[in-house]
Amino acid sequence: MSADEILLDAEERMEKAASVLKHNLSGIRTGRANPGLVDSLRVEVYGSATPLKQLASVGAPEPTQIVIRPYDPGTIKDIEKAIVAGDLGFNPQSDGRVIRINVPPLSTEVRKKLVARVKELSEESKVSIRNIRRDGNKAAEQAEKAKDIGEDERDTIKDEIQELTKKYEGQITKHAKDREKEILED
Repeated sequence: MSADEILLDAEERMEKAASVLKHNLSGIRTGRANPGLVDSLRVEVYGSATPLKQLASVGAPEPTQIVIRPYDPGTIKDIEKAIVAGDLGFNPQSDGRVIRINVPPLSTEVRKKLVARVKELSEESKVSIRNIRRDGNKAAEQAEKAKDIGEDERDTIKDEIQELTKKYEGQITKHAKDREKEILED
Protein backbone atom coordinates (compact mmCIF):
# COMPACT_ATOMS: atom_id res chain seq x y z
CA MET A 1 0.00 0.00 0.00
CA SER A 2 1.36 3.41 -0.91
CA ALA A 3 1.46 6.38 1.46
CA ASP A 4 -1.36 8.13 -0.42
CA GLU A 5 -3.56 5.03 -0.30
CA ILE A 6 -3.06 4.66 3.46
CA LEU A 7 -3.92 8.32 4.09
CA LEU A 8 -6.88 8.31 1.72
CA ASP A 9 -8.31 5.17 3.31
CA ALA A 10 -7.93 6.60 6.83
CA GLU A 11 -9.51 9.92 5.83
CA GLU A 12 -12.46 8.27 4.05
CA ARG A 13 -13.18 6.05 7.03
CA MET A 14 -12.91 8.96 9.49
CA GLU A 15 -15.25 11.04 7.32
CA LYS A 16 -17.75 8.17 7.34
CA ALA A 17 -17.54 7.86 11.14
CA ALA A 18 -18.26 11.59 11.49
CA SER A 19 -21.20 11.43 9.07
CA VAL A 20 -22.67 8.41 10.90
CA LEU A 21 -22.57 10.44 14.11
CA LYS A 22 -24.28 13.38 12.38
CA HIS A 23 -27.03 11.06 11.14
CA ASN A 24 -27.48 9.49 14.58
CA LEU A 25 -27.64 12.90 16.26
CA SER A 26 -30.35 14.06 13.84
CA GLY A 27 -32.65 11.39 15.26
CA ILE A 28 -32.29 12.69 18.81
CA ARG A 29 -35.10 14.93 19.94
CA THR A 30 -34.58 18.54 20.83
CA GLY A 31 -37.21 20.93 22.09
CA ARG A 32 -38.35 21.68 18.55
CA ALA A 33 -39.85 19.61 15.78
CA ASN A 34 -37.41 18.11 13.31
CA PRO A 35 -38.18 15.75 10.38
CA GLY A 36 -35.16 13.67 11.46
CA LEU A 37 -37.17 12.48 14.46
CA VAL A 38 -39.35 10.27 12.25
CA ASP A 39 -37.09 9.80 9.18
CA SER A 40 -35.64 6.55 10.50
CA LEU A 41 -39.07 4.96 11.08
CA ARG A 42 -39.83 1.89 9.03
CA VAL A 43 -43.43 1.39 7.98
CA GLU A 44 -44.91 -2.05 7.34
CA VAL A 45 -46.61 -1.47 3.99
CA TYR A 46 -47.04 -3.48 0.77
CA GLY A 47 -45.68 -6.52 2.62
CA SER A 48 -42.32 -5.06 3.61
CA ALA A 49 -40.76 -2.59 6.03
CA THR A 50 -40.22 0.62 4.07
CA PRO A 51 -38.46 3.79 5.31
CA LEU A 52 -40.97 6.57 5.99
CA LYS A 53 -39.15 9.03 3.74
CA GLN A 54 -39.88 6.76 0.75
CA LEU A 55 -43.61 6.82 1.51
CA ALA A 56 -44.20 10.46 2.39
CA SER A 57 -42.78 13.95 2.50
CA VAL A 58 -41.93 15.00 6.05
CA GLY A 59 -41.70 18.62 7.12
CA ALA A 60 -41.72 20.81 10.22
CA PRO A 61 -43.71 23.96 9.33
CA GLU A 62 -43.84 25.06 12.99
CA PRO A 63 -41.32 24.63 15.83
CA THR A 64 -43.68 22.22 17.65
CA GLN A 65 -45.24 20.29 14.77
CA ILE A 66 -44.18 17.67 12.23
CA VAL A 67 -46.35 17.22 9.14
CA ILE A 68 -46.26 13.98 7.12
CA ARG A 69 -47.87 13.96 3.66
CA PRO A 70 -48.09 10.40 2.30
CA TYR A 71 -47.65 10.01 -1.46
CA ASP A 72 -50.35 7.33 -1.33
CA PRO A 73 -53.26 8.23 1.03
CA GLY A 74 -53.90 4.51 1.48
CA THR A 75 -50.76 4.22 3.62
CA ILE A 76 -51.90 6.72 6.28
CA LYS A 77 -53.07 4.05 8.76
CA ASP A 78 -49.82 2.10 8.34
CA ILE A 79 -47.74 5.23 8.93
CA GLU A 80 -49.77 6.08 12.06
CA LYS A 81 -49.23 2.53 13.39
CA ALA A 82 -45.47 2.81 12.77
CA ILE A 83 -45.29 6.15 14.62
CA VAL A 84 -47.14 4.75 17.65
CA ALA A 85 -45.15 1.48 17.55
CA GLY A 86 -41.89 3.47 17.18
CA ASP A 87 -42.17 4.37 20.88
CA LEU A 88 -41.19 8.00 20.26
CA GLY A 89 -43.82 9.34 22.62
CA PHE A 90 -45.77 10.98 19.79
CA ASN A 91 -49.52 10.92 19.23
CA PRO A 92 -50.18 11.24 15.48
CA GLN A 93 -53.39 12.93 14.30
CA SER A 94 -54.70 12.37 10.81
CA ASP A 95 -57.31 14.15 8.69
CA GLY A 96 -57.26 11.48 5.98
CA ARG A 97 -54.64 13.23 3.83
CA VAL A 98 -52.01 14.54 6.25
CA ILE A 99 -50.62 13.31 9.56
CA ARG A 100 -49.75 15.96 12.14
CA ILE A 101 -47.56 15.25 15.13
CA ASN A 102 -47.40 17.78 17.94
CA VAL A 103 -43.98 17.59 19.59
CA PRO A 104 -44.39 18.10 23.34
CA PRO A 105 -41.80 20.14 25.24
CA LEU A 106 -39.05 18.14 26.93
CA SER A 107 -38.82 17.81 30.70
CA THR A 108 -35.50 18.57 32.41
CA GLU A 109 -35.01 14.89 33.21
CA VAL A 110 -35.55 13.85 29.58
CA ARG A 111 -33.17 16.59 28.40
CA LYS A 112 -30.44 15.26 30.70
CA LYS A 113 -30.94 11.72 29.36
CA LEU A 114 -30.75 12.98 25.78
CA VAL A 115 -27.55 14.92 26.51
CA ALA A 116 -26.07 11.75 28.05
CA ARG A 117 -27.02 9.84 24.88
CA VAL A 118 -25.35 12.51 22.72
CA LYS A 119 -22.16 12.19 24.78
CA GLU A 120 -22.33 8.40 24.48
CA LEU A 121 -22.70 8.55 20.69
CA SER A 122 -19.88 11.08 20.31
CA GLU A 123 -17.57 8.96 22.47
CA GLU A 124 -18.36 5.90 20.33
CA SER A 125 -17.46 7.91 17.23
CA LYS A 126 -14.20 9.09 18.78
CA VAL A 127 -13.28 5.49 19.64
CA SER A 128 -14.03 4.57 16.04
CA ILE A 129 -11.76 7.40 14.81
CA ARG A 130 -8.97 6.21 17.13
CA ASN A 131 -9.35 2.65 15.82
CA ILE A 132 -9.00 3.97 12.27
CA ARG A 133 -5.82 5.82 13.38
CA ARG A 134 -4.44 2.58 14.81
CA ASP A 135 -5.25 0.72 11.56
CA GLY A 136 -3.59 3.47 9.50
CA ASN A 137 -0.46 3.39 11.66
CA LYS A 138 -0.33 -0.40 11.35
CA ALA A 139 -0.67 -0.17 7.57
CA ALA A 140 2.20 2.36 7.48
CA GLU A 141 4.43 0.03 9.51
CA GLN A 142 3.56 -2.93 7.30
CA ALA A 143 4.30 -0.89 4.18
CA GLU A 144 7.70 0.00 5.64
CA LYS A 145 8.43 -3.66 6.49
CA ALA A 146 7.44 -4.60 2.93
CA LYS A 147 9.94 -1.94 1.73
CA ASP A 148 7.13 -0.02 -0.07
CA ILE A 149 8.02 3.14 1.87
CA GLY A 150 10.94 4.37 3.94
CA GLU A 151 11.20 5.17 7.66
CA ASP A 152 10.81 8.92 7.13
CA GLU A 153 7.74 8.44 4.96
CA ARG A 154 6.24 6.10 7.59
CA ASP A 155 6.73 8.77 10.27
CA THR A 156 5.22 11.42 7.99
CA ILE A 157 2.18 9.20 7.38
CA LYS A 158 1.76 8.65 11.12
CA ASP A 159 1.94 12.43 11.72
CA GLU A 160 -0.64 13.10 9.00
CA ILE A 161 -2.93 10.41 10.38
CA GLN A 162 -2.64 12.04 13.80
CA GLU A 163 -3.61 15.40 12.25
CA LEU A 164 -6.64 13.75 10.61
CA THR A 165 -7.56 12.21 13.96
CA LYS A 166 -7.45 15.62 15.66
CA LYS A 167 -9.48 17.19 12.84
CA TYR A 168 -12.27 14.60 12.93
CA GLU A 169 -12.36 14.36 16.73
CA GLY A 170 -12.79 18.15 16.71
CA GLN A 171 -15.67 17.86 14.24
CA ILE A 172 -17.33 15.19 16.39
CA THR A 173 -16.96 17.32 19.52
CA LYS A 174 -18.46 20.32 17.71
CA HIS A 175 -21.45 18.33 16.39
CA ALA A 176 -22.08 16.91 19.88
CA LYS A 177 -21.79 20.33 21.59
CA ASP A 178 -24.16 21.90 19.03
CA ARG A 179 -26.72 19.14 19.57
CA GLU A 180 -26.41 19.39 23.36
CA LYS A 181 -27.01 23.13 23.14
CA GLU A 182 -30.14 22.55 21.01
CA ILE A 183 -31.45 19.99 23.50
CA LEU A 184 -30.87 22.21 26.53
CA GLU A 185 -32.39 25.41 25.14
CA ASP A 186 -36.12 25.88 25.59
